[in-house]
Amino acid sequence: MRPNHSATGASRHRAIAGLLACATAVLMVPASPLQAEEAQPFRLCADPTNLPFSSDSSSKPGFYVEIGQALAQALGRPIAYDWYKSYFGKRTVRVTLLGKQCDAMIGLPRSEDFMGPAMIFSDTFVKEGYALVAAKESAKGAAIGGIDGLKGKRVAVQFASTPQNLLASRDDIQKVTVLSPEEGMQALDQGRADVAFIWGPVAGWLNKTSYDGRYQIELTEGEGLSWDAAIGFAKTSTELRDRVNAVLPQLQGKIGELAVKYGLPSGTPVRFGAGPAAVTTGTGSGAGIAQVANVVATETKGDAVAPGSEAVGAGKEIFNGTCAHCHGPDAIQSERKIDLRLLRHRYGDDMREKYWTTVHEGRPTKGMPAWKEVYTDDQIDSIYSFLLTVQTESND
Repeated sequence: MRPNHSATGASRHRAIAGLLACATAVLMVPASPLQAEEAQPFRLCADPTNLPFSSDSSSKPGFYVEIGQALAQALGRPIAYDWYKSYFGKRTVRVTLLGKQCDAMIGLPRSEDFMGPAMIFSDTFVKEGYALVAAKESAKGAAIGGIDGLKGKRVAVQFASTPQNLLASRDDIQKVTVLSPEEGMQALDQGRADVAFIWGPVAGWLNKTSYDGRYQIELTEGEGLSWDAAIGFAKTSTELRDRVNAVLPQLQGKIGELAVKYGLPSGTPVRFGAGPAAVTTGTGSGAGIAQVANVVATETKGDAVAPGSEAVGAGKEIFNGTCAHCHGPDAIQSERKIDLRLLRHRYGDDMREKYWTTVHEGRPTKGMPAWKEVYTDDQIDSIYSFLLTVQTESND
């Protein structure tokens, strides 16, 4: 019996038409808002060269980046990164997070004073602060027990930091001024200091990776010495902030493991001062906790970069070759209005932002040219590192 080709063809056409109709119907069903949102990546602001906090290296992503990865997984979203150097301080936050280049920035100080009403924060996920570092054999496992425990000791403190300010009036404690936590650890290791009073997370990371764990690290607390780290969001991101807060408790075990992995100090902190631990708004390198905490590898937690000796030297050379004819050799200038030694006194927390705006864009009406096409950001930053070392309250 011969098949009825015409009937078979009609059935085939009806079947294809039905499949097309079903496919069209599926395509026309709108995705739910939740599905559409979760298809979007969780965009994280991070510094590409800022261990122990962040790195663009897949083998050592950093404490904050791995927390971001765990958050993205818990939220059911892929992760993406917006890499930007964190030593630009609040400018970093404005350009990346508030500029809508990313969704979240991990490791900001949980304070209403930080960036004002433009920011909202997650719950605290870790507490960070300065630490006392000493050789295990000399410390014998005992806590120093506060400022009096430093009597008669040589203590490495970073220039313009909270510890330096705290010890400034103590003549019975010899201060060894350094320009970075790395240099503080070197002073300790070379026998030039008995104790290093430096930024704890960096001290812990260096102790783990460079010094074979031979130093004892004690956390401190007190005004300007410790702060609550949180995740920052733009003020319009309340829904995302709330979802992050909902999953953070599930990640506490993971965060603890990562803290150990990256050497962050733990244990009961040593109390300094009678007042409670507080978030302050210091203006020097590492001087206040309302700085962009660690979005930085040294103590560049805000509007000031912790200057290394190479950066200071390079900045001084550029300054004396280009800027000294107006602002004086080595920034020594008797005319207050152009005395760059008074930048911190004049602008406080806004010092770095004022510096960058003025140098990049210039002030043509006041005879200040724009330098953004002449020098790179790294060179301009090195000048700033030099200027940090000459700040004073008076030009007398």
